[in-house]
Amino acid sequence: MVDLQRRTSELIGDFFSPDADPAWLLCDRHPSDAPAFTLIAEDLTVRGVTFGELRARSLECAAALAGLGVGAGDRVATLMGKSIDLVSVMLGIWRLGAVYVPLFTAFGPQAIGARLAGSQARVVVTDAQQRTKLRTGPDLPAERSWATVVAADAAGPGEYLLAELRRAADPADLPERPRGGDRPLVHMFTSGTTGAPKGVVHPVAYIAACQSYLEHGLGLTGDDVYWCAADPGWGYGLYSAVVAPLAAGHCSVLVSGRFDAATTWSVLSSQAVTNFAAAPTVYRALRASGSVPEGVRLRRASSAGEPLTPDVSDWAERELGVRVHDHFGQTEVGMVLADCWHPALARPAKPRSMGRCLPGWRLQVLDGVTGDPVEAGVVGRIAVDVRNSPLMTFHDYQGAEHRTEKFTADGASYLTGDLGHMDTDGDFFFVSRDDDVILMAGYRIGPFDIESVLLQHPGVAECAVIGAPDEARGEALEAYVVPSTDTVGTPELAAELQQLVKQRYAAHAYPRAVHFLDSLPRTPAGKIQRYLLRRRRVSHHPGTGE
Repeated sequence: MVDLQRRTSELIGDFFSPDADPAWLLCDRHPSDAPAFTLIAEDLTVRGVTFGELRARSLECAAALAGLGVGAGDRVATLMGKSIDLVSVMLGIWRLGAVYVPLFTAFGPQAIGARLAGSQARVVVTDAQQRTKLRTGPDLPAERSWATVVAADAAGPGEYLLAELRRAADPADLPERPRGGDRPLVHMFTSGTTGAPKGVVHPVAYIAACQSYLEHGLGLTGDDVYWCAADPGWGYGLYSAVVAPLAAGHCSVLVSGRFDAATTWSVLSSQAVTNFAAAPTVYRALRASGSVPEGVRLRRASSAGEPLTPDVSDWAERELGVRVHDHFGQTEVGMVLADCWHPALARPAKPRSMGRCLPGWRLQVLDGVTGDPVEAGVVGRIAVDVRNSPLMTFHDYQGAEHRTEKFTADGASYLTGDLGHMDTDGDFFFVSRDDDVILMAGYRIGPFDIESVLLQHPGVAECAVIGAPDEARGEALEAYVVPSTDTVGTPELAAELQQLVKQRYAAHAYPRAVHFLDSLPRTPAGKIQRYLLRRRRVSHHPGTGE
């Protein structure tokens, strides 16, 4: 453990320093001929990018943005797919001491407008195919505070062309950029599963936690072929697919376009990926797509974004020869728990475990009433021990009115909003979100436990469990199920699923109703929105099946 502590201290020294310079730390310090990214287009053509090319292109992007008046502290957003332009613009923003605002390409105008207004962006850089989302409309005013730069062949009214700005710019005229680990780096927003998205501003120092997770949680080694399939429009993809590998000087695979199972299998095989990270839904889609193709060589597989159910790991161990390790984090704090791959932290996996605290973090489970730490095995509120987590950089949302939502009164603990318990080994186990827990006849039931059982049935592709009003019990469990391919949701299947829960979990905790859907409501980040299912249940008053 001494070596891990030393490594954490080294990362803190690099990124918390008053002299910390993200352009240097993420790009310029690495050999110019070293590979930075393997870019794979939608037609599966492959293009390599070196750190030297990134340096040259990002200097041009920085000069182009400076020509539009962007300076230190200004917000610059991107609405771009995974490309060399995206990474070059990011680094160009940081070369100016400006702050990066990621926008997910699946967003519509309302979500885009809210984030541009909330961040007070000065410039937004967009791909050609995304530019229509920035047109004037109900969610985007005609008079706006930002300039629009397009990575395209031609500009429309009021637009700038990225290529033209780069050609006209002179990197030699760039001002000296401010430095410091406390300077803002990224301005992103929570996914807003139950309310309006809130602004989260991460400083340069936060990169230390990103690189620590890459090394300790994902267990990245120098000979790994690494691919994080998450989209960089969200926190996990931004840091795990782009920022952390840049900091480590390790080549990362970036695949254009939306997720597709056939494309994913092709890339895993053709690139001989050894270290892969993705959301549980990606693994389930791969499982449903058929047999594993030749050439897949995974030796580490990791999951984040949603609780990992045992069926995914069981399938991966059987078909891929490797278990999927669950990792836990949030937009506000990044990754804090992991079933780690680093050899000094690895140990036999425990079913349904979220893992243990990553180096630089300490978490505990608190009583929901007193706020005191609870004993092992007792369900409570999962919280970050702020004073004993040196990698913690989040102190508040944009706007101080939200602080009481996430921190205890004394500021000593950050409340994740999740319920769970910890065992005597220090492993954490997820039960539910605070507002997802089901209270039935005096029992507290976490939907994750029931969902894990339902997903063991071959006829279930996805599912979500909620509590529905019940006169006798207060609440009763109801399940919303997406059937597997070639499976039909019938009363007979509903009865099988109810019986499965009775046998595998508990007789009292089976879903009193099973509803079949084509898909589950999710946030753009892929998280299940159970509150929408509860709202649907109240409005429709459905019966046993649909």
